[in-house]
Amino acid sequence: MHDPASKPPLDPSIQVSPNNPCPFLRGLVGEGFVEGGTVPLGKLSETIANATGETGLKKASARLQVRGVALIANGLGHILKSIFSGAQLDALRGGPLDKRGAGSRILGVDGKVNEDEIARFASFGRTYTDPNGGSEPGLNASEIAIFMRDNLKRAGSAARWYYPLLMKFEWPILLKIIGKGTGEDRYLSVADVRTLFNERQLPARINQRLVSQPILSTCQRVVRGALKLAALMIAIGLVTLVAVAEFPNQVRAVLPQKGILVNLLPPPLPAVPETKAAFWLEQNWSLKDRHWFHHASQGTATFPVPYEWFMALEQPRLHLFSKPGMIKESAYLERFGFIPSPQSIQTDTTTLRRFGYANVYETTQAPDWSSRWTPAENVDGLPVGFARMTGVVDPATGRREEDKIGLTCAACHTGQIHYQGVDVRFDGGPAMTDLKKLELSTGLSIAYTLYVPFRFQRFADRVLGPDASKTDRAALKQKLSAIGTFLIDWAKTQQKTVESKKTWNGRQQQDTEEGFGRLDALNRIGNQVFSQDLALSGIKGFEKNLHAQDAPVSYPAIWTVPWFKFAQYDASIEQPLIRNAGEALGVTALLNLSDAYPEERLWRSSVNIRTLGWIEDMLRGPDPFKPADPSAGPKFGGLLAPKWPSQILGDAWRLKPDRVERGRAIYAEMCSGCHLPAMDTPAFWSSKHWEPNGDSKVLNAVTIPLKEINTDPEQSLVLSNRIVDVPGFLKVNTADLQTWWQCDIPTASKSPNEMVYALGLMTVVDLVARKWMDDEKVPDAERAKIWNLARKNCLNPAPDPRYRARPLNGIWATAPYLHNGSVPSLYWLLKPASERPTQFCMGRRDYDPVTVGFAVTANETCKTGETQFSAGSEKDPIQGNSVLGHSFERKEGEPKRDGVIGRMFKDDAERYDLIEYLKTL
Repeated sequence: MHDPASKPPLDPSIQVSPNNPCPFLRGLVGEGFVEGGTVPLGKLSETIANATGETGLKKASARLQVRGVALIANGLGHILKSIFSGAQLDALRGGPLDKRGAGSRILGVDGKVNEDEIARFASFGRTYTDPNGGSEPGLNASEIAIFMRDNLKRAGSAARWYYPLLMKFEWPILLKIIGKGTGEDRYLSVADVRTLFNERQLPARINQRLVSQPILSTCQRVVRGALKLAALMIAIGLVTLVAVAEFPNQVRAVLPQKGILVNLLPPPLPAVPETKAAFWLEQNWSLKDRHWFHHASQGTATFPVPYEWFMALEQPRLHLFSKPGMIKESAYLERFGFIPSPQSIQTDTTTLRRFGYANVYETTQAPDWSSRWTPAENVDGLPVGFARMTGVVDPATGRREEDKIGLTCAACHTGQIHYQGVDVRFDGGPAMTDLKKLELSTGLSIAYTLYVPFRFQRFADRVLGPDASKTDRAALKQKLSAIGTFLIDWAKTQQKTVESKKTWNGRQQQDTEEGFGRLDALNRIGNQVFSQDLALSGIKGFEKNLHAQDAPVSYPAIWTVPWFKFAQYDASIEQPLIRNAGEALGVTALLNLSDAYPEERLWRSSVNIRTLGWIEDMLRGPDPFKPADPSAGPKFGGLLAPKWPSQILGDAWRLKPDRVERGRAIYAEMCSGCHLPAMDTPAFWSSKHWEPNGDSKVLNAVTIPLKEINTDPEQSLVLSNRIVDVPGFLKVNTADLQTWWQCDIPTASKSPNEMVYALGLMTVVDLVARKWMDDEKVPDAERAKIWNLARKNCLNPAPDPRYRARPLNGIWATAPYLHNGSVPSLYWLLKPASERPTQFCMGRRDYDPVTVGFAVTANETCKTGETQFSAGSEKDPIQGNSVLGHSFERKEGEPKRDGVIGRMFKDDAERYDLIEYLKTL
């Protein structure tokens, strides 16, 4: 125990700063219990808690309250200093607790006591019976409350909204500590207040409480400190757990965006607003064909786990009191941009209408194509673009494997727009998905399953059944763990490799955010085929082939594309099967590139070449130059571009005939030279760009040299500038392309193992396709049909990088614009390039029928989960994200210059005339 005799006698000469306006704290300083400057929070809170006379939990509560108040006593800017050093008692004036004249005014700013204010204070009270005998003036709790309210009234406009809250920590606390009596009769003695203010002296009974507290031994202090630290760590852990579980997006936002911690949290996803109605537009496909296209497997295993495992995975979210949803849930996958799809179209009209399949304006059905082919099922109700691959055989070992789950063509080439709660959907258009977020979330789901308590148990119950043995569960966990380890190691390998490489313009390689609606398909395919597939086949050392994903593009529309000589933006690949099989390999078809098995197994894959041929048939349709009715003239069949949906979406979407006619003339003047006349005109079908091809024709659309069009260069350079290395035992000889296809330009590589990416990819995909046909013993006639032999697998003979200008049918449904999706609407595309927005948000946002695309406001802030397209700055541009080129800004009399393709529009009215016409294409 403290010995009262050991306490120094009261020494009024102990200085107390006038900047300490709290009478009780001044008393503690004057009595020598605490220093007059900076006092550690622990010592201050313990001293005041001792003064209350409370014990047990009440004392602990008092300590916490005092610590909280003391923490902010010097202001929010001093919190860290308060935590590590303590409250500065000589710097309270001007802090949050200083009411700046709205209080009692007993103590002036100079530290002097105003007796008139003490008398005023006493006037609010009455006479009380002193428990120690006699009577004296004082104030009880209700009288103190009246006194404080009068103080606020007296302060007038000087009072702040939070002053009433501060007052709860002033006179009422003083009453609690040094008051006399009990219950409603407890009062604050005016005499004690006067002594406290004038002499800085505490009542003897308070002194006695303070000096009678036990002195803790060194061991006790260490134990108490350790307990406090443990309690703090537990509290921090609980707060962190609650924050991560309930506010993951906010937690993720404050973490460093490069590092381990941020990768432990799922990427933020936009909320999906309620859909009031949905409509699929008529595009010359039957409902059966549409649903088949959405779910027909092309032989891909995009996700790293078997189908049944994927269906058993939970969403990568932590929940404190409930189980997370399943990753397979359509409502969850919609947040990545996928379109919901029914299990079958053989169902009731109500269900079909909910998915947009029972359109009220639809009167006729196009004839089925897909009924002749292997059915595509969607028994688990996955969104558009998800397919189950059955009958899987490991191409290296020949062993039967579990069913796989992969993405289809439809995952990237099925579009939708949103307008005031209505979804309008169409096939062949650009998807508004974010595959990177889906990859990250799937990987995290696997990690959470392995390491979050109870998750693996639930996962194993779903995969193996609740009665599965411990041995089977252990084996399942080992397999899942191996997948998780590979994904983590591969991510590290990719990051390390990319960080060590430069781009062709000398900059440090780094990924460019793809975001909603964009994908760097070419670099992803190269990384998969020339690096990860080799690693999965057990071939090490080819991580060097990895490249940053720094050339993202908007998914191109694919309606009428089978009749174009070149489908890609960069006019790179003519052969349709090579184009489609290369895409299937890029989204992770199984492929054997191992030398550990007999040579005859090399190039075996899970790519379903026959299904790819069927998809191309559906897209292509009958030969437009061989119509059933020759008098009607040529026209496209197969998948047609969607028509402007004015019949669905109300007045804002109604076409204005006068503007359409004015726009038609502008189109003929400014656009048709590159994008050709409209498809419903004889001029289109008689264009010199139609070239003979076998017994028909293909459209060799206008291509414009990169220097001339001056849009972002990255995508046009990938195939020609990237170099890949392949193992010698694979015998990839690019010169074989010359032998197989009699190309017009040389195809041989300078090195037997090192080759230009374009030639390497064309040769590898050719070998894969030929191997599939050999293994399947495909008859020559069917081979010729699948290959479409008139379309050669040869390099584009154009001498320099260039971009293709496709016809603009369905252009309204392909926002954002330019090949890299850098321009949010047609309106901004028709403005001078220097005036275009350099950043905007993408995700599930409403379509704008006026500007035709997405309305952008200056410096718009992205909603939770949306991704931001950004061109960067002039000094630090973001690779692949230029908004320049294809500009309308040439003034009359000015010479032609690179990046400028047309004259400046007279005004917005002229722009909107052209936009109105473009809606009709």
